[in-house]
Amino acid sequence: MASSHTPPMRDQMTEYIKALQIQIVSALESLDQTNTFLHDSWTREQGGYGISCVTSNGKVLEKAGVNISVVHGDLPPAAVQQMRVNHKEIPEMNMQGGNIPFFACGISLVIHPRNPMAPTVHANYRYFEISKERGSTETDPDVISWWFGGGADLTPSYLYEDDAAHFHTTLRDACHGYLPEEVRSDSIKLASTGLYFPLKKWCDEYFVISHRGESRGLGGIFFDDLNASPHPRFSEAANAARPTTPEGIFKFIQSCGDAFIPSYIPILSRRMNESYTDDNRRWQLLRRGRYVEFNLVYDRGTKFGIQTPGARIESILMSLPETARWEYMSDMGAEGTEEAKIMKYLKNPKDWI
Repeated sequence: MASSHTPPMRDQMTEYIKALQIQIVSALESLDQTNTFLHDSWTREQGGYGISCVTSNGKVLEKAGVNISVVHGDLPPAAVQQMRVNHKEIPEMNMQGGNIPFFACGISLVIHPRNPMAPTVHANYRYFEISKERGSTETDPDVISWWFGGGADLTPSYLYEDDAAHFHTTLRDACHGYLPEEVRSDSIKLASTGLYFPLKKWCDEYFVISHRGESRGLGGIFFDDLNASPHPRFSEAANAARPTTPEGIFKFIQSCGDAFIPSYIPILSRRMNESYTDDNRRWQLLRRGRYVEFNLVYDRGTKFGIQTPGARIESILMSLPETARWEYMSDMGAEGTEEAKIMKYLKNPKDWI
């Protein structure tokens, strides 16, 4: 997994998310100088720690959180059984002798701006491994299974097509940095070998509020279980072209993580001072209600976090907005209104680039 000259991947990923958290918090604070982030360091009794950076009631940021967690411990047999569906390399025998060690680290953020014209955004990048020896952050155990996951997605209340195009274009470029220039400049080759396109499709399929028949937002990228094995969601050409080593995929993760600030901060900067009405605010709160519905009913990360022993519920539920609204048979979003413009693409996702 790591040579004598290279730190274990768990340590490399940990250092990266720590640095990225500082960069993102600094960028957000530069836009909203009315409020600073609270830095809350915590420890997990079962093993590990985290840093939650949260702010609320600012002029620009109604609520925002940029959290990292670095945890280790034991996985119960039921969790191992579920993971073996996508990770056959986890030996069956490990489930017969009780729990097995795991390590997980990641950064997760959600930004809920105050202005209804400024979009909510979410991003998450994570690393997970299972080892034969009890996990710790100081050693490099015998890793038997590892994978990366993550993504970023935009959830506006009002449609600005140039914002959506900017967000998706920045993520596309970040996803394709590993490809040779001759492939990146050839749209036909890029469509068959690049990862942005299947990750965008995966995102559109994941962030669906099924009981409403609509998407949570305008998408972005989403992926899980990215390791050395061919991924069933990618074409043969994409699997052949993409990085497959821990180091190669880590560079891909860094490229996507580093893209957060240039993908979102320019959008927030130009929308945070837009004028808006009480009805605009009402619609924003209705859309935030949909955000709550998705996170509590469908989101796998929220469910996994709540079910994990020793879970820090405050950090897990950080993603929820401070205010939301539900109306019985709301009259907003009718055909011909500004609200209807975004509903068109929440019902039928669009290719933005």
